[in-house]
Amino acid sequence: MDPTSLYVMSVEEVAWGSSLVAITMVMHAVSMLLILRVTRELANRIESERSHILPVAPVLTAAWMITLTHLAEVGVWAGFFSWKGLLPNGSISYSFALLSYTTLGSEYYLPLHWRLLEGMLAMAGLMTFAWSTGVLLTLVQVFQDWHLKRWSRERMPKSPSAPVDAPSAKGPD
Repeated sequence: MDPTSLYVMSVEEVAWGSSLVAITMVMHAVSMLLILRVTRELANRIESERSHILPVAPVLTAAWMITLTHLAEVGVWAGFFSWKGLLPNGSISYSFALLSYTTLGSEYYLPLHWRLLEGMLAMAGLMTFAWSTGVLLTLVQVFQDWHLKRWSRERMPKSPSAPVDAPSAKGPD
């Protein structure tokens, strides 16, 4: 057996990997709170609209912002890989980071003494995607509840009643 093919985890690798996961999670936490705030404000602005389509704007806005958040988080990992010279260039670093973050895998690998980061990057991606899914599910539930309430009011006999409210993304204050 070739002794150079043996992998031994290092304290440096664990420290950098843990730091990158922590940075990713902090970025995600701040972003998810910002997304909830922005979508609540958007929902409040459109609450008097009678459109069936416009109330989906908070969900679409959240999806767009979540996508940008994930791309920025991948950028942190790619920046680290480029800074350390672990991959040939910045484009390959970003592509590798994105494919690892989404758990698709890549044709590239990190040098042997940095391989733990590949798994840690995938773990960070799994955790942030789960969190993003929770935020989107919350917003979609509000949107669907609003439509169900509106449809049931439209089926009721006409009587003087209060206007149907648009969805409001209730999140932390």
